[in-house]
Amino acid sequence: MNTLNTLGVEKPDYSNWVSTRFVYIPAGLGLLCVGLSIVAPVLIVVAVLFFLMSLYFLYARYRFSPAGGNVQAQVQDLVLAHLDWDGQGKALDVGCGNGPLTIKLAHKYPNAQVTGIDAWGEMWEYSRRVCDRNAMIEEVAAQTTFQKATASALPFADESFDAAVSNLVFHEVRDAKDKRELIREALRVVKKGGRFAFQDLFQWKSIYGETDELVATLKSWGITKVAFIKTSDAAFIPTALKLPFMVGTIGVLYGEK
Repeated sequence: MNTLNTLGVEKPDYSNWVSTRFVYIPAGLGLLCVGLSIVAPVLIVVAVLFFLMSLYFLYARYRFSPAGGNVQAQVQDLVLAHLDWDGQGKALDVGCGNGPLTIKLAHKYPNAQVTGIDAWGEMWEYSRRVCDRNAMIEEVAAQTTFQKATASALPFADESFDAAVSNLVFHEVRDAKDKRELIREALRVVKKGGRFAFQDLFQWKSIYGETDELVATLKSWGITKVAFIKTSDAAFIPTALKLPFMVGTIGVLYGEK
C-alpha cells in the first residue's frame, strides 16, 4: 500500500525484505512457550530463543527501512554501481518485485527504456499494479514497462536488450533446478557487448558452487568480461546483518557480454 509523507505527498511502496511475519511468529511462539512453561519449565529457554529471533528480525527490518539507514536500498544500489553502461537503449530488470531497481535504472539513465518482469507470486507483497503506481509517483512511467513473466523463460528474443540487471531473484525461482541456467537465460537476451549486473546468493556453495568456478562458467559461455564482488564487504552493512541467512552469502556478478 502506498502511504503519504509528512507533507501529504504519496510515497512509493517498495516493501521490506523482512516481512512482519518473521517478527510476529517467533514472538507468538515465545509467548506460547512461556505459557506452557508452567508444566514444562525448560520451555522458558526455548521462549528466550524465540524472543531473541523476533528481536533480530525486528532489528533487520528496521535497518533495511529508510528510518534505519535504508540498507535495503543501498544493497540495490550496488547493482547499478557495477553496471558499466552508457544508458542508451533498452534495459531489463529480471524479477523486479515492486519495481525499485527498474525505477532506479530509469532515474539514472533518462534516455533508456526499462522493462521489469516478475512472476509476482503470493509469497511476496509485490504486484504489477504497485509497480505501475510506484513508477507514476517517481515520475518515470513513460520510461518503464512491467509485465508478468518467469526468469526461467524470458519472453524476449535473443539480444533484445542493451543491459540487464537482477537483484536477489535467481535463488527464489522454483521452476529452475540449476540456478546457473537463470543467469544464462538473463544473458541470452543481452546484446553482444551489452552490460549486466546480477546480485544473488552467489556465495551459497550448495546452489552456485565456488564463485571462481561460477565466473569461469560464465566465461565458458562466451561472456567477454565477468567480475565478482562480495556484497557483505560493503561498509554500509552492519555486522549483525552479515549472517549467512541475511546478506552474508550475497554477491554481485557483473561485466560485459
